Amino acid sequence: MHILDRIVGWAGDEAVADSLHELRHRHAVEYVHLDVHDLDRKRLRVTSDAGTDYAVVLPRDTALADGAVLLLDADRAVVVRAGAPQTLALRALDLPAALRLGFLAGHLHWKTDQHGDTLVVHLEGPESDYIARIADLLARGGVERTPPG
Repeated sequence: MHILDRIVGWAGDEAVADSLHELRHRHAVEYVHLDVHDLDRKRLRVTSDAGTDYAVVLPRDTALADGAVLLLDADRAVVVRAGAPQTLALRALDLPAALRLGFLAGHLHWKTDQHGDTLVVHLEGPESDYIARIADLLARGGVERTPPG
């Protein structure tokens, strides 16, 4: 079990964001999803979305929040996400739209799963950022949002 004993930065900080961007290209950013009520805790055990177990042991004057970076090195990063993981479910309605959606999801390094004809995108940022990238597909009716699950 790895021990995380401090907040090394915040995902929104420019220098940290640049490092996270590079690590995302290598699929080396792990997310720890915490219930909002757990953000006040100083000691807890967590499992990242990559399946790695961590012990979080923070100083008393430190508070967790969404976007806290608990580990950042050349090989990986661990970022706190408050609340349950957020997803966006999309369905392409024709072959050209499916090809374009698949291309964009891969090119933009979106974490995805496929459930039948639905592409489930695991959001790592604001949903509006993802929607903006496929706005033309949604506007012309080639792709539709579907209910999650």
